[in-house]
Amino acid sequence: MKTAWIVGGVVVALLAFAIIYPCLAPAGQIPSASGYTVLEAIRHGALTIFPVVAGSSHDTHEFITLDEGLRSGEVVVSESGSISPLVRPRHGDGVWHEGRRDGAQVNNLVLVNNSKRPLILLAGEIVTGGKQDRIIGKDRLVPAESDPIDLSVFCVEPGRWVGVSGNFRRTPGMVQPSVRSKAMADKDQGKVWAEVGSARTAMASSLSPSASETVEVTSSYAGVIGNSEVERKLDAVAAPVEHDYQSLIAQLKDKNAVGVVVAVNGEIIWADIFASSDLLAKYWPKLVRSYAAEAVTSQSRHAELDAKAAQQFLNQMEGRKQVVESEPGLFRHSETTGEGFQVFALTSLLPKTGFDLHIAKIAD
Repeated sequence: MKTAWIVGGVVVALLAFAIIYPCLAPAGQIPSASGYTVLEAIRHGALTIFPVVAGSSHDTHEFITLDEGLRSGEVVVSESGSISPLVRPRHGDGVWHEGRRDGAQVNNLVLVNNSKRPLILLAGEIVTGGKQDRIIGKDRLVPAESDPIDLSVFCVEPGRWVGVSGNFRRTPGMVQPSVRSKAMADKDQGKVWAEVGSARTAMASSLSPSASETVEVTSSYAGVIGNSEVERKLDAVAAPVEHDYQSLIAQLKDKNAVGVVVAVNGEIIWADIFASSDLLAKYWPKLVRSYAAEAVTSQSRHAELDAKAAQQFLNQMEGRKQVVESEPGLFRHSETTGEGFQVFALTSLLPKTGFDLHIAKIAD
């Protein structure tokens, strides 16, 4: 892994040498991915979604998502310290299995990708099980048939440190943007816990007394959004938006829908952009529910924005500082800090790729 900081044109490198990437893009253009166009808004209550289309789309069928990997059993996630030592897998089957040691740590998990396809991990994806529920700390790419790798994660269940299951079997969704940003931008476990607590309290305030009491004593973020009454509230916001989005894209068959700009209560808060329509489609159900959770837990003002404002937000990618991490031949992850925003880009460096798999922009 190689890391470099780029500040005002001066490069400070770690681990012996630096990789230099330009921090500033020409005015009005998006670095390495020009041609994004924001469409008219889809609105429901406090939530506003601006679909984003691109001039072209990349082939992403060779990649596997965490949902797909866990569902098939080809991806194994375990507590750090619970995976077998780094020796050849038993039985000669080429597949890593779980070990029996127990040295679990709050902010570490171990993942093995037994799939023959590279695995995409997105910051904010929830993995449940083990001694606590966690979320992925940042976007990354895991090679096909990988050795066990340490994952940087954040706990979103501060009240438990007792195993419920032997490993992590499912991803019940994505945390809402306010929680996701604390992991991605602040990288602070205390802030993640505080934001989970705020979201839980805000959600509970809108529920019936019995449901509110249940949510307030639930330490798990996944448990909160899995509450039946909370699910109905999220569905009431997410389902119409999802339906309208699909209807709009169906009418634009010659367009490549690759992402969204998100506003809550008249303020733009986020953008998620993918390399292809197919990749967006895989993440869309969990993303739209995470946006809905943000709308449900926010103070309602229902101000409106137009597509021009969303386009301006998307076009503004120039920054004053950039941090780049790279695993040569696999992926590059960059964090660009600008005036009032941060941009996170995951770029595939695998053969015949070289494109951005995912770009997330956070409004400060």
